[in-house]
Amino acid sequence: MTNTWVKNAISAIEADFQRSADTHLIRFTLPAYPGIYFYLKDESTHPSGSLKHRLARSLFLYGLSNGWIKENTTIIEASSGSTAVSEAYFARLLGLPFIAVMPSCTAKRKIEQISFYGGKCHFVEHSDQIYAASEQLARELNGHYMDQFTYAERATDWRGNNNIADSIYRQMEREPFPIPDYLVMSAGTGGTSATLGRYIRYKGLDTRLLVADPENSVFYDYYHQRDRSIMGKCSSRIEGIGRPRVEPSFIPDVIDEMVKVPDAASVATLYWLERILGRKAGPSTGTNVWSMLQVAKSMVAENRQGAIVTLLCDSGDRYLDTYYNHGWVNAHIGDISPYFAQLTAHTTPQNAKEPQPA
Repeated sequence: MTNTWVKNAISAIEADFQRSADTHLIRFTLPAYPGIYFYLKDESTHPSGSLKHRLARSLFLYGLSNGWIKENTTIIEASSGSTAVSEAYFARLLGLPFIAVMPSCTAKRKIEQISFYGGKCHFVEHSDQIYAASEQLARELNGHYMDQFTYAERATDWRGNNNIADSIYRQMEREPFPIPDYLVMSAGTGGTSATLGRYIRYKGLDTRLLVADPENSVFYDYYHQRDRSIMGKCSSRIEGIGRPRVEPSFIPDVIDEMVKVPDAASVATLYWLERILGRKAGPSTGTNVWSMLQVAKSMVAENRQGAIVTLLCDSGDRYLDTYYNHGWVNAHIGDISPYFAQLTAHTTPQNAKEPQPA
């Protein structure tokens, strides 16, 4: 029998969802790509500020429904930041202790946001240490390790129920091309790409799913080789996406294409995108948008028109001391100017605003 606290906890999460509006779908066009419409699903407007708000809600409901989360359970998560911020939000909503296990290089702003929601941070030196450290903390504290990398693909109802795929297609209904030619997404856990790909197939839609992978990530190699033993030598430099191991939630068979994106291209795209939107986006959005533009080039070459949708995963305000700091970019990413020149030469609208990097 479900106890009263669990019933109230689920009710509190559902009430929070009921108070939340859907995220916006931003459209723009570019002179170099006639007849192609670009869309950004703006996930930065969630209460906890990122796409991971959806995942955190699902993981909490999954844990509560499975009997893993009870009153006073300490919640532990392995996260580079955004998932931890969102889970800290829901932990505070339910009055539960929360600990994020993360690399010491995680953006300062994300650490501050976890603390703002009452969470604590446990740091490790290397990203491949987060799993074992989380499991150990869960044992020591008799807590629950959320394990987003395992449960992301199964905690979300991919058939509908206002998941991100369902939301995108509902918002596209009155657009010139209601069925997008492509959905473009980068992978962190693989949970969102799994939801998008499954939904496309379940609904019988003529949309292709393209997944973008940054440098130092093994998802691209696994997609082509199907060898789960592949391990990377270091962590991704694009925070929030890319993994040094194949995560359980990454489902390759729902993906139509994968591309590898240079980190310098991802960061250059952030500066270019600020000209389009008039505001800053997070680094994984740069990876997504760079890939979207490459797809558009192929469509133009084939004399095709249509729509491409990708995600604006979080706000660039979280990364003012890293990706929007020229000194940090030069030291950690390298020269982004060739990619930025390529973007501005061919794709910037005449009315676009000049970027204002921090």
